[in-house]
Amino acid sequence: MQSDSCDPDRPTHPGTFPTCEAGRSDHQPAERSVDFPVSVVLPAGGTGERTGLQTPKQFCLFMGRPLISYTIQAFERVSWIQSIVVVVAREHMDLMTDIVQQFQHTKVRVVPGGSTRHRSIYNGVLALGEEGRPVADKPKVVLIHDAVRPFVEEDFLYKIAMAAKEQGAAGAIRPLVSTVIATTSEGYLDHSLERAKYRASEMPQGFTYDVIYQAYQKCSESDFEFGTECLHLALQYCGTNAKLIQGPPTLWKVTYKRDLAAAESIIKDTLSRSACAITGGSAQAVTLAGALQKAVGALNMELAVIPDLTGENGWYLLKDWNFIQVSVNRSCLSEVEALLTDLEAAKQALLHPLVVILVLLNGSDELSVSGRALEPEAIMDLASAAKLRNILLYGIQLHQSEDTQRWERSVSRVAEITSALIRDRSPALVGQLLQA
Repeated sequence: MQSDSCDPDRPTHPGTFPTCEAGRSDHQPAERSVDFPVSVVLPAGGTGERTGLQTPKQFCLFMGRPLISYTIQAFERVSWIQSIVVVVAREHMDLMTDIVQQFQHTKVRVVPGGSTRHRSIYNGVLALGEEGRPVADKPKVVLIHDAVRPFVEEDFLYKIAMAAKEQGAAGAIRPLVSTVIATTSEGYLDHSLERAKYRASEMPQGFTYDVIYQAYQKCSESDFEFGTECLHLALQYCGTNAKLIQGPPTLWKVTYKRDLAAAESIIKDTLSRSACAITGGSAQAVTLAGALQKAVGALNMELAVIPDLTGENGWYLLKDWNFIQVSVNRSCLSEVEALLTDLEAAKQALLHPLVVILVLLNGSDELSVSGRALEPEAIMDLASAAKLRNILLYGIQLHQSEDTQRWERSVSRVAEITSALIRDRSPALVGQLLQA
């Protein structure tokens, strides 16, 4: 049975959101070997009635970005997926096109949907195989996924794609949490199903192009109007028995209003798990960054320490969403300006707000820039300009101390402030020079 509702007993944070750019993963694993073309159809024509909001849930904003953009990113980052067809209601065609352009989604084509779920998916399938398209562009396997399931992972997409190629069809399943019952027309219990024998049908599902195309060609008007299960069409009209694969908890669907808050929490949690500290090669900065690395580690945050962002270290511009500029010299603002320029060039801020924290190590009573006291207005002006580019700039001032215990307390305080700034991404503190 198709799972169409959020499970109230599922974890609030069932997994992480993939945050890397297209074709690369957080851990830079060996490239998956997929030697056949794979495309995706994302039906996104829902009205979002169950959220109780006027805006369909796929267009609800999370940190300034619509939910459907996160789902698209989950597929665009997979190098072996060649194209994505997003199917939306006709009245949302312009909105979806604007989203594609604003967030620079490069693999996406937007097509109008139909009056029902199956009609919309069929329109997406037809768009992948329409006349005039090069033969090489026609996919061998089509993955179908919901636009409001943004937390799908590449490993599971790979399993579905490979099984679909071998079997003709494949789909995700999850255990049933609640017993399913049938009722009489008068509202009484008719019978119940033995829960151990049944599974919830989830997304993604995969099909060879010919199977899903033929299934829709042969299915009835009743299927188009009232059906929701693509695997059933493949079995009934093509004789293709789908391979069912147990899916991870991350496949859950944003269905109700409470799910919107849970989704935003997951996204924020994922973005705050790691950061990159840049030292400029200074021995004092390296020592401070090392101490900070240990302190934030105790707060469940990974901190990479590098001298600069040149050469292979430039990968961090595409991997991380949080950067700490550790500075002990008079050119601290010029270092931050250079970092902001690099981040803007990498275009990561198009997808998520980036956090940059300037940690200033002061060995005297006054921190100076080019021989002058650093005025709070200097950081505020720089932060105001950065905010327009979706980069949140904060400052933390730390005083050097010869007292070991006092120094360790100060570093711990910097770690706590850093962790909170990265986690909360608070606009109210942008441009502030906080004291540790």
